[in-house]
Amino acid sequence: MRVSDLFIYPLKSARGIALPFTDIDAYGLSGDRRAMVTDPDGHFITQRELPPLAQIDVRPEASAFRLLMEGKQEIAVAPPHPDRRLDVIVWKSAVSAAVADDESNARLSEWLGRAVKLVFFDGKAERMANAEWAGEGTPVTFADGYQILVTTTGSLKALNADLADHAEGGVGMERFRPNIVIDTDEAWAEDRWAAIEIAGIRFDLVKPCARCIMTTQDQLTGSREVPNPMPGMGRIRMSGDRRVPGPLFGWNVTPRGTGRVTIGDEVKILEARPEGWTFKVRARA
Repeated sequence: MRVSDLFIYPLKSARGIALPFTDIDAYGLSGDRRAMVTDPDGHFITQRELPPLAQIDVRPEASAFRLLMEGKQEIAVAPPHPDRRLDVIVWKSAVSAAVADDESNARLSEWLGRAVKLVFFDGKAERMANAEWAGEGTPVTFADGYQILVTTTGSLKALNADLADHAEGGVGMERFRPNIVIDTDEAWAEDRWAAIEIAGIRFDLVKPCARCIMTTQDQLTGSREVPNPMPGMGRIRMSGDRRVPGPLFGWNVTPRGTGRVTIGDEVKILEARPEGWTFKVRARA
């Protein structure tokens, strides 16, 4: 097995960036989900409620955080002053984030058709992943809950086979917004991995990823008038464990070391999870 794709999402819920290699630290992939859009009160906003976020391209640079959207003039956001802060909410987490300048926020609000703020996870920001799953003291940025999301090509192939059997079309891996994609022949093998190693770095698979309406949206336009993977996941991937309800695809992963991962790197299984995960059995009609 080898790494086939690497992605970061510098602005949470905006377009991803494909990489040939990436540095890994305690937060996950370098530069991943370091910025986020919130409402004026600091509550996070994603494609779930604002699909046009999928139309925003991001170009992080040392001198500016550049935002691009078709038909709009580029926004070059200067690094915010570290004392310009807002307490923001990401699910159940409260984070002290740095806030972009007023002009950038005003222009982004015009793009999105509602009042928003752009915030950054800087050196003063602190947030920890759920210790019940990831262990104590594992830091995370603005990701939904954990540092890295891993998916596999074999599982996507199996999901698309089910969708095709029901004449429901097919979907690409971008719908699931992974960080690391592993090329596998076997579908759902990742359910039985407790830990893997890539480039000498240990990665613990700590929690399966429950999927939401974002998987039904085109990741370039935000449109929901596209093939929908949810029915297929509902048929073959509905969790039977009440701790993680809903359809599952991919695993949340916590890194236990630092280094660099490159496309083509070998993936080794360090520890197995022989029992896999519990799924609901769909009654045959």
